[in-house]
Amino acid sequence: MATRSVATDPNLDITACDREPIHIPGAVQPHGLLLVVDATTLEVIAGAGPIEERLAGDWLGRPVAALLGDEVAQMVSDMPIGPGTTVAAVPVEGISERFSVTAHRVAGERVLIELEAGSVDAPWGKGSPLNWIDAAVTSFERTADLPMLFERAAATFQMLTGFDRVMLYRFLDEDAGRVVAEARSAGLQSFLHHHFPASDIPKQARALYVRNRTRSIPDVDYVPAPIRPEGFETLDLSDVGLRSVSPIHVRYLKNMGVAASASISIVKDGVLWGMIACHHYTPRRLSPDLRAAAAGLASALARQIRAKEEAELYRERLRLRAAEDSLLPRIIGMGDLVPAIRRLMPEMMAMMGATGFAVVEQGKVYRHGTCPHDLAILDIAGWAMIRGAGDLFFTHELPAQMPDAAPLAATAAGMLALPLVDGGVTLLWFRAEHVEEVEWAGNPHKSVALTPDATLNPRTSFESWRETVRGRSRRWTMEEVEAGHRLRRALHDAAQNYRLRGLNTALQRTLDDKEALLVQKDVLMKEVDHRVQNSLQLVSSFLSLQAKAADDPRVREQLVEAQARLSAVALVHRRLYRDDQIQTVDLARYLEDLVGDMKQSLGRDWAAMMRLDLAPVLMPTDRAINLGLVTTELIINATKYAYGGAVGPVTITLEQYGNRLRLIIADQGRGKGEEDPGQARGFGSRMMAAMMQRLSGSIEYDDNQPGLRAIVIAPIAD
Repeated sequence: MATRSVATDPNLDITACDREPIHIPGAVQPHGLLLVVDATTLEVIAGAGPIEERLAGDWLGRPVAALLGDEVAQMVSDMPIGPGTTVAAVPVEGISERFSVTAHRVAGERVLIELEAGSVDAPWGKGSPLNWIDAAVTSFERTADLPMLFERAAATFQMLTGFDRVMLYRFLDEDAGRVVAEARSAGLQSFLHHHFPASDIPKQARALYVRNRTRSIPDVDYVPAPIRPEGFETLDLSDVGLRSVSPIHVRYLKNMGVAASASISIVKDGVLWGMIACHHYTPRRLSPDLRAAAAGLASALARQIRAKEEAELYRERLRLRAAEDSLLPRIIGMGDLVPAIRRLMPEMMAMMGATGFAVVEQGKVYRHGTCPHDLAILDIAGWAMIRGAGDLFFTHELPAQMPDAAPLAATAAGMLALPLVDGGVTLLWFRAEHVEEVEWAGNPHKSVALTPDATLNPRTSFESWRETVRGRSRRWTMEEVEAGHRLRRALHDAAQNYRLRGLNTALQRTLDDKEALLVQKDVLMKEVDHRVQNSLQLVSSFLSLQAKAADDPRVREQLVEAQARLSAVALVHRRLYRDDQIQTVDLARYLEDLVGDMKQSLGRDWAAMMRLDLAPVLMPTDRAINLGLVTTELIINATKYAYGGAVGPVTITLEQYGNRLRLIIADQGRGKGEEDPGQARGFGSRMMAAMMQRLSGSIEYDDNQPGLRAIVIAPIAD
């Protein structure tokens, strides 16, 4: 058993694996052949593997048509400029075998051709693979929930591949992985529910798993076949399935006792959700046909995972809404707020899935379930009021944020505080400590080691190693937090109404005054909103006039950009006064309005080319403002630099993954590296860097083939 904090060598650089250039190994696995073809002359200029023994003795410098036939030569000739992959419709004849042909266009005037021998080890026998895959997909659709889907998928992929062990491996928020399902041969140790540290799959390997969905190592004892002649060792083999594997990964597999492996990526909405990891304890090859079938089946699995995850979120929202609809009428109907809530404390606790519930009113504590003692509850309520600035506050690791609460973890490792009635009443939900026994496949804190010559080695032990994680409860979901906000508004309104009814009972004539105050409040709010909007509009008009009057084009351009940024802030202000909830906003609605404003300022031509695909994402307002400014800046960059002053397509996509979101601004213009040299050092770039630092997020730029994709990834909440 181990505690959560384990000392590690401060001099050990465990990021070295992340810097290994695994996409340019300079060699291939020898079970197949690689030909490097000049796309202009269609002549073979390099190759790798036993080409002389399996294809032709005289191959270097020969035309593709002479080696592989006219159909393959025509296929290579027809490949468009830019990265891409094409599979030949018919196999080609070697010296004593038939090869499947896959061609990859790489940067420059080169085409990489992979040749692999076919196989008859498919589970569908001599029948059609489409029928077998359709039956497998149908079985996925019939599963009731995610655990059943995972189990069915593991068994199906083992039937497809024939490997001794097939694991469905899911990535967690911290980039570690967990085996959620497993199918294995009798006698093998189980890795089910085991966790694997993030260092087991380096960052650049994860990127290749998205790009190249299937990978196979038929024999870990293979000797890499270098590309020959010399001078081609730096070829980018990212898309080549025969690419030689990192020596660190080969040693990792040998340490596990694995003789052959295969991996199939589970990519959900462009993000690596998980993997199908296949292990065999004797050499075993996965043919191109089987890899293609596995890739298609993994895509279907990803769609089913997404559908079932969305169904779970929908059921959670329905449950919370039903609880609210049941509780609120009874609380409001009972009259005085605190006595009404005290009578319904069991239901209030159950609504949030808590283990304890307490009401704090003017120094008095009323509790139900498993709660800390009264003095501790008062301390927690006061701390939460300060920490949340009078608004809702929640945490799933209270001892880490409030050190004085460390002894209370058994009853209050998690806490959600809801101040009511101007701070006079606070509702507290507690979640007891969830002591988690995390089972790792080996000690994650000793995942890598340095040899005396400073070579980075993978870990050697995969024996089950348990780690005890304390001081945490089950996380509060965004749906539960939003339900808390709705409950706070409703209870606050109920308390206000009860006060007003009490005053009305005592002095009926104050009813008119009360209504007048409410009307005055609405008028005042509208007047404040009107004045602020007028001020913002005035500043925007000044910027517009100054831009028109500026002689310097760069000054004019900067003023126009400043006007767009001001619009992003003004739009949030308008929505705050229009919506009931000001603590959280629907980012999709906000971005839709923001882009609508930008369309008007950019003109009809740009408006017609902008496409939006926005998923609803509830998030704190201050974070939405920062994302709005970043979105404005990225759209401005796309319109300025992507098409050289012309108009072209711009796509804005918003997606949610667990507690994180992904925002993509994509164009089809000149692409990465061709933007204006000054934009990387300008105010906009510095502003985006500051915004992303505030959001604890990141911006990555990727090739959109053609064009550029700016990918913003950030947590939804702090």
